[in-house]
Amino acid sequence: VQLQASGGGLVQAGGSLRLSCAASERTFSDFVMGWFRQAPGKEREFVSTIDRGSGVVTYYADSVKGRFTISRDNVKNTLYLQMHNLKPEDTAVYYCAASAWFGVPTDPAAYGYWGQGTQVTVSS
Repeated sequence: VQLQASGGGLVQAGGSLRLSCAASERTFSDFVMGWFRQAPGKEREFVSTIDRGSGVVTYYADSVKGRFTISRDNVKNTLYLQMHNLKPEDTAVYYCAASAWFGVPTDPAAYGYWGQGTQVTVSS
């Protein structure tokens, strides 16, 4: 499956952004989807994940819980990440990823398909 992330940009602290990830695969709903991010000089870290199908089960990193919301539209084959109350420490390249695993994995190694990343910069 090919993934194309978009929606990043420059925003002031406290602002909002919505990231999108368009998938090429018609069986998009069969994949667990996730968002990860990587700041300069740091390892890629888990942000959020949503289970396959209707996406009833979601999971968030503690650092974004209550501020970010993950969702999916299986008709449009698109994954979203709505981000509110952004902080400078949220600055990173954000990647969407797809996994054929069951559950809601948080380990990047569980995800076999990755988008190209979109830059999010939050100014203080």
